[in-house]
Amino acid sequence: MMLSRPARAVAVALFAALLAALVPAGAAHAESRTVQGGRLDWGIKSSFQSYVTGPIAQGVWGLTGGAATIGGSRFRFHSAQGTYDPETGAFEAAFSGGVHFTGHRKADGTNELDLTVSRPRVRIQGGNGTLYADMTSRARGSGRTTVASQVPLATLDVGGIDMRGGGSPVSLSDVPATLTAQGAGAFAGYYPAGTPLDPVSLTVDVRTPEKSAPTGRPTTKPPTRPSPTASSPGVPSHTGTVRTAAVDWGVRRTFREYVTGAVSQGNWALADGAQDGGALFRFPGGKGTYDPRKGTLDAAFAGSVRFTGAHLDLTLGKVTVKVSGGTGTLGADVTSAGKTEKAVPLVTFTARDLTPENGLAVVSEAPATLTEGGAKAFGGMYRAGTAMDPVSLAVAVDTKAQLPALPDLGSDAGPTPSTASTPAASAAPAPAAAAAASSSTGLYLAIGAGGLLAAALAVFVAVRRRRTDSTPTA
Repeated sequence: MMLSRPARAVAVALFAALLAALVPAGAAHAESRTVQGGRLDWGIKSSFQSYVTGPIAQGVWGLTGGAATIGGSRFRFHSAQGTYDPETGAFEAAFSGGVHFTGHRKADGTNELDLTVSRPRVRIQGGNGTLYADMTSRARGSGRTTVASQVPLATLDVGGIDMRGGGSPVSLSDVPATLTAQGAGAFAGYYPAGTPLDPVSLTVDVRTPEKSAPTGRPTTKPPTRPSPTASSPGVPSHTGTVRTAAVDWGVRRTFREYVTGAVSQGNWALADGAQDGGALFRFPGGKGTYDPRKGTLDAAFAGSVRFTGAHLDLTLGKVTVKVSGGTGTLGADVTSAGKTEKAVPLVTFTARDLTPENGLAVVSEAPATLTEGGAKAFGGMYRAGTAMDPVSLAVAVDTKAQLPALPDLGSDAGPTPSTASTPAASAAPAPAAAAAASSSTGLYLAIGAGGLLAAALAVFVAVRRRRTDSTPTA
């Protein structure tokens, strides 16, 4: 039995419509979204931290690139950049910051243990997860230093996590991590492949393309701009005048941990325009004089930070920085026990090269040492000469120069992440909600498909009856 050409065309059209109804509309319009802003919390391996600082290695670890600490033994990496596809669940985010471990100091002043882990990147696709990182390590015995970029350091157990359908932010909590063979080599052989590492937690902001915003409002945060004190284009330049400047200083990591720890049970608060960058405080709006040829600076900054806790109430405000002869001094008004002492020199730091480049003079993470005045300001908690957090300084002398951006921790940057026993991703809807949505969707598709199928069957029957009436039987 053959259908006429018009009848076949109708049947084919109805069948195509039926298939279109059965295929989810979003599948043809999947679009990756931008990951911008967020943090990754990871202790790398807690027992390794204890080994480095213990009686055998007698070493230390330090933070680089704006990394911070969170909780008892986790490092916080910041400023996530990447992509996320909610349709397939494909996810990739790279973070900034690093940790430098040193230990087993030798007679010549070098360290047998010298390991840096920086710029971690998480990639999840097809049910598999991998954590990559830049690795610099010194091999045991030979002392040969190896530098490798984006080593697949650990596999992530994401088998029970559905990454599809997430909004913003996307969060993963305590995902198990296991050292890879390449990671074992980059780890200078301290652990074999297959060794469990600390679990990984992350939270990132996902930005929806602006064209899909129903209200026409932008769905992304505006780009980082210079502080309001920065000069605008059209203002004439004056040699030796600071257009705007900012100084970044975290005071001291162990002091911050003491303030918020079990003993002090305190906190800190920022005021007068100071900004929190996670591992550091930014004092913006710098104004003063600067001589690029002599490398001298005399500037005052906005902002203050107040530390409070058990038997503690310390405020640092009206921060100043003076640079001369390659050495910088950071000072502040110090308020403690209700008394204020003005312009106390707190720390000194190296600032040998303060020559502007593209209108911006920068000192990055210069080691800082506590002064006698600083030791007194901290109530004798630290001796003069104690290493404090490094100082970063940026001075804009040109109208087009922009200050370096602060670390971006993303939205809802809370304290210690939860330690769930089972990995969970907020990227996936709750099981009950997902099941309900799936059931409803299936019901609507079934109704639509049934209607189309009935229409196709009616056309087929009508055409066949017509052909039967006009054609002799065999």
